[in-house]
Amino acid sequence: MNKKDIKTREDIFLLVSKFYEKVRKDEKLGPFFNETIKDWDTHLQHLTTFWESSLFLKTKFFGNPLEAHIKVDKAFNHSITELHFGLWLNLWIQTIDELFEGDYAENAKRRARKMGTFMYMNIFAARKQ
Repeated sequence: MNKKDIKTREDIFLLVSKFYEKVRKDEKLGPFFNETIKDWDTHLQHLTTFWESSLFLKTKFFGNPLEAHIKVDKAFNHSITELHFGLWLNLWIQTIDELFEGDYAENAKRRARKMGTFMYMNIFAARKQ
């Protein structure tokens, strides 16, 4: 089967939706997301906008993902570890590979790797404050 590259907001929404289906079912990641997010429809649209902004550099994203993740870590007694970020990244890459191929798909993987490292390092640093 020939896969296409990520080209539109609809492609990103598909990616984000399929990815979070996996995250929500994951025994290690699911509790963080399922206990925190109350309105999944709104959250998926918000994440679609985030990734659209990140990949296509044309949409404005308003929000502070780092602040949100620091709050979640605190709410879960600082229990987020590098394992969680590794699982998150593996599911992200797996979902991309199932649905897409091409330059934007590869860029989405690279950006997720960088973002995961940035988030974890800053969440860890915030624990010391």
